[in-house]
Amino acid sequence: MPMPGDIPIIDLMLGIPQPRQKGSYDFMRPLLRDRESLEQFDFPPQYMFKDFPKVPEQSDYVRYTLDLMDRFNIEKALIGIRHDTEISLRALREHPDRFVGSLDVDPNRGMEGVSELVEMYEKYGIKAATGFPAGMFPQVPIGDARWYPIFAKCVELDIPLCCCMGIPGPRIPGLAQHVEQLDEICWFFPDLKLVMRHGAEPWQDLAVKLMLKWPNLYYSTSAFAPKHYPEAIVHFANTRGADKILYAGYFPSGLTLERIFSDMPHVPFRDHVWPRFLRENAVRVFGL
Repeated sequence: MPMPGDIPIIDLMLGIPQPRQKGSYDFMRPLLRDRESLEQFDFPPQYMFKDFPKVPEQSDYVRYTLDLMDRFNIEKALIGIRHDTEISLRALREHPDRFVGSLDVDPNRGMEGVSELVEMYEKYGIKAATGFPAGMFPQVPIGDARWYPIFAKCVELDIPLCCCMGIPGPRIPGLAQHVEQLDEICWFFPDLKLVMRHGAEPWQDLAVKLMLKWPNLYYSTSAFAPKHYPEAIVHFANTRGADKILYAGYFPSGLTLERIFSDMPHVPFRDHVWPRFLRENAVRVFGL
């Protein structure tokens, strides 16, 4: 069945665009070694997204984003926030019916990072923590014990951890995101809701096997144009995994909403999958 046009969509990875600032990806710079990444790219995985969004200057980036969301029937969006992301914080304050917050966490910070997670939950009602094991410096494999205080706090707060899994797009080592590490995490933290981000490739078959095994392990489609959704993930959604696959985009980081939703109608999901994929699973898993 083609994508229905009447489902209010929840996008689990969307950002409020703003002028690209030099240094936006400096957190990853110590990991980069090739000259092209260091000297030529504005966006570390730029070689994969040659037409990544270039948003013209706006007088109000929040209104610009809302208008885009309305155009593509996106009712709510999960956006990343920090103490210094004033545009995103304003969006959260002024439009709580349209935006929900997530906080990027770094286990290198120890209990300081856990305290910040609690603070942002209490102050802004964040609905998720997010992690990039291969992108932090130093890298912390997702199975490393340094993550355990964050896992435990996510369980206490009843919020999911959305974590990049699989080979990362930036030219940095990817073993920190090997999917096999999730098996022990899901065993030791059975109440932790863990949502895979960014493909889990080339271990997508293992990701499917683990989602069959563990009730609280999920997969979101962030950073992939719909025409490139892994075949194993589409098949899983159509068979036993309709409750496990959640829509997430990648605007404005690497994909325009135009590109995403021009591809989306051609994804061969079955009828029962679409409402769960575009909305219902996000409502349930993220408590929306």
